[in-house]
Amino acid sequence: MSNPTPLIDPALEDTLAAVESRLASLGEALRARDAAAIDSHATELHRALARAVDHFTHAARSGSVPPTLRRRLARASGQVAAQRESLARATAALDRAIEVLMPRDVPGLYSSIGGSDRSGLRGGSVQA
Repeated sequence: MSNPTPLIDPALEDTLAAVESRLASLGEALRARDAAAIDSHATELHRALARAVDHFTHAARSGSVPPTLRRRLARASGQVAAQRESLARATAALDRAIEVLMPRDVPGLYSSIGGSDRSGLRGGSVQA
């Protein structure tokens, strides 16, 4: 006789499906570079992940998380990590581009009193 397939709690399935759906929506917004949609979908994903953690933690305590849902949750976790890494790389590239276009204070330029750094030197004489 074969092992029966464990029953999947509909709440766990719905919670995980919501996370997967939010991940897909966020991925589309990222590809479209739609800042408003990215912000909205990221917020929705955050809420869905919080609900999923609560549901799965409760289910794990009672020992009733089927392997199929565990694999799907692990896959979703990997997608979140990949999107986070992608955003981090994009942010770093943007920061570098901004730095090139709008550099901070440029050292080594002459000040209004002559040389590049005349702090503390007044009156033209140097004391040893």
